[in-house]
Amino acid sequence: MTRIAIIGAGFGGVAVAAELLRAGFDDIVLLEKADRAGGVWRDNTYPGCACDVPAPLYSYSRALNPDWSRRYPPHDEILAYLHRCADVWGVTERVRFGAEVASAAWSGDGWEIILADGDAVRADVLIPAVGQLSRPSIPALPGAESFAGVAVHTAHWTPGVPVAGNRVAVVGTGASAIQLVPAIAGTAAHVTVFQRTAPWTMPKPDRRYGRLRKAAYRRMPSLMLLSRAATWGLTLVPGAALTGNRVVNALVRGYSWSQRRWQVRDPELRAKVTPDEPMGCKRVLFTNAWLPTLARPDVDLVTEKIVAVTPDGVRTADGVDHPCDVLVYGTGFAATEFLVPIRVTGRDGAVLADEWRDGAHAYLGLAVPGFPNMFLVYGPNTNTGNTSVIYFHEAQARWITQAVRRVAAGDDLEVRPEVAAAYDAEIQSRLAGSVWTACQSWYRTAAGRVVANWPGKATEYRRRTATLNRSDFLPGTLKN
Repeated sequence: MTRIAIIGAGFGGVAVAAELLRAGFDDIVLLEKADRAGGVWRDNTYPGCACDVPAPLYSYSRALNPDWSRRYPPHDEILAYLHRCADVWGVTERVRFGAEVASAAWSGDGWEIILADGDAVRADVLIPAVGQLSRPSIPALPGAESFAGVAVHTAHWTPGVPVAGNRVAVVGTGASAIQLVPAIAGTAAHVTVFQRTAPWTMPKPDRRYGRLRKAAYRRMPSLMLLSRAATWGLTLVPGAALTGNRVVNALVRGYSWSQRRWQVRDPELRAKVTPDEPMGCKRVLFTNAWLPTLARPDVDLVTEKIVAVTPDGVRTADGVDHPCDVLVYGTGFAATEFLVPIRVTGRDGAVLADEWRDGAHAYLGLAVPGFPNMFLVYGPNTNTGNTSVIYFHEAQARWITQAVRRVAAGDDLEVRPEVAAAYDAEIQSRLAGSVWTACQSWYRTAAGRVVANWPGKATEYRRRTATLNRSDFLPGTLKN
């Protein structure tokens, strides 16, 4: 029986586990460091946390949900949906909670996985599914340790964060901050937002789903397929804008400009929220509340550089001290540091961190030369800038299931170095001319290599992962 170990029980880990179970593989363990499944949706509980991909797409294709409350559902609904899918598919019972992976090493006939508590798990197949957005990034600000109030990253939010009646400083204007700030403005005594670069925003076409719609979906599930197809069609517009269609890009930029004109009357504030970087080089944010919130009298937007954190607040380069009681880091994740801090050792002692010293890379985002029977979920260059990452998870799960069938037949699958190198050269060549090279973001390493994003359409990725090609692997590892 083929032993399979999956690291992580978020959307990606559940997707691949469910697909493997459907294919008849039963000896599966999901190693989850937390006390419940959920990934980013378990960890991110800050006020206002919600999906920024429409629910019809942010769903597993074989578990369309008739009960979403709205087009962009809130955190609690998404987490409950994931838990329900994991339960129904028999995945939850295979999760080992509190199992933080410290290292994994290829022994020649399998993987030996060592947990933080010293326990060992042995597997024939290793599937890291830790995701790109699992390790919060906190800037090293001088004096941060001296702050006398409460400091918290959005990914470590707890119900006890004392927002009500207090002065809150929010560092960052990314996807988390643009949800958090409107949610706490009016509850906090005052909110100060520190912005390094203004994000591109677009109106969020959100709406509630009424009882009649939900009832129709339950009675005629095929209607959900129509909704999913229509939503998919809408994502083609921002997708075209991001991947080089100049006409569509101009139209989308004009729409974003119009939003600023409608929602920000003050010329000084409008200048502050006007991006000076190409649209799409960082994540485009969908929101109806961000810009009006910045115009509130109890909210300040500060664009001066932070030079220090003091016991009482934040000091900027112009010498101004901004007092606060709560300091929130909405500064995103260390997305380019794949699998850190897990030490992964492959054939002949190859260390994955060394192989990825100049930036993570993997064939199809799934396989790395020198690391047999290891298949990544949400690996390098499989992030999407315009549609649902769950679509990519499911494509990866189907490819991995084919790979596991080969392992079960006696193969040890190791991708050929020349195949992986040619693939990486193609992807990086296509990315070199993309908008994602136009500014520094979490998509790129400090040296400038784009390691997060897929350069083409999601349908291309699905097509290229539809069939596992045996010729892509070292012939000595193919036994049947």
